[in-house]
Amino acid sequence: MPYQKFQPESLMMSYGHKSGMARGAVKAPLYQTSTFAFETAEEGKDYFELAYGLRKPVNGEAPGMIYSRLDNPNLEILEKRLSLWDEAEACAVFASGMAAISTTVFEFLKPGDVLLYSSPLYGGTVHFITEVLTRYGIEVVPFYYDQQPEAILRQLKASNQAHRLAMVYIETPANPTNTLIDIQSMSKMASALSTEGRQVLTVVDNTYMGPLWQHPLQLGADLVLYSATKYIGGHSDVIAGAVLGNEPLISRIKVLRTFFGSMASPFDAWLLTRSLETLKLRMEKQTRNAQRVARFLQHHPMVENVHYLGLLTEADGEQYRIYERQCSAPGAMLAFEVKGGEKEAFAFLNNLKLVKLAVSLGSTESLAQHPATMTHAGIPAEILAEMGISENLVRLSVGIENVRDLISDIEFALEKAAEVQEAEMVG
Repeated sequence: MPYQKFQPESLMMSYGHKSGMARGAVKAPLYQTSTFAFETAEEGKDYFELAYGLRKPVNGEAPGMIYSRLDNPNLEILEKRLSLWDEAEACAVFASGMAAISTTVFEFLKPGDVLLYSSPLYGGTVHFITEVLTRYGIEVVPFYYDQQPEAILRQLKASNQAHRLAMVYIETPANPTNTLIDIQSMSKMASALSTEGRQVLTVVDNTYMGPLWQHPLQLGADLVLYSATKYIGGHSDVIAGAVLGNEPLISRIKVLRTFFGSMASPFDAWLLTRSLETLKLRMEKQTRNAQRVARFLQHHPMVENVHYLGLLTEADGEQYRIYERQCSAPGAMLAFEVKGGEKEAFAFLNNLKLVKLAVSLGSTESLAQHPATMTHAGIPAEILAEMGISENLVRLSVGIENVRDLISDIEFALEKAAEVQEAEMVG
């Protein structure tokens, strides 16, 4: 059987690393170096010509190592392994998820262009789009999960923006509401608006589902983004981001990454490579735990609504149909409204013992936070309402702990929230 035909979880142990190049080391060593020596001046010239795109490779020629801002063996191994999950031609890894997002967007947008984005998004992304991009003459237009592509297209045409649309930016499932966007439909709309000289790109932030449960490139997206800090890293000990797609697009992104200097460090790349070995095991366990936790919350008297993909049914209409077409599992992210308001939500969060009160997601430990005052704090109240982010909404990232312990911890915290609610009623 050809080596490349094994499943990604098998190839995570060694793909991209040849032990013969590292004195027989089974695991790739850490290449903690800033620069690399050339055998000859001619070799250095060749490497730079390829790195700067001054000429095309010939006879299978590949760029060599020059300087760790351009490339590094640890970065190269990581990018090769990450590409396997999404069946991508190429990958670029960054020092953070926001570095991946900002570098990608700046590479493909210019003043006068229009960016169409799904709402809600992660709060940092919203701020970047609405507060930073707009300073550079880029117009930004939000759309919501219940808007059909035909209606969005009519809106763009009516506002004289359709011919200037350059990118459709999607986060699905949405952070923190778990609402879904139809990647295939939006990609088709982007393709319909593309011309011979201007491609409208569809870019999908797939952080919530990780590389396992949803594959946007196979659904028509041009680029897929990750905060690699989350499931890919999985241990709350590294900050990183990644973007994957075809070779021409990723090559352009890597050139800008070189000049922004926003690549991941050798050590961070090494840590992420280590984490990839257990990615499938972790995400499977987290998903099983989340399914149990969601079912518990669904029937608790102190919980109004649970936003979890695993609870969608045919009664949910288009959201259920998108889930069935687009996702292979419900993942480990959920949100729910505690009965009452901010006081009750805070009482719940303040009384968690096992679950940590912290932002971020996708790690081995379970984390809970309050989106309205934490990750989405910079968004105006009226926009939060449009997004469905209320003062009693709590976001929960489910980890790999014993699920009975998790449920016990959550149940205790909900009892404390109920006591606050009762005290308010008496008062």
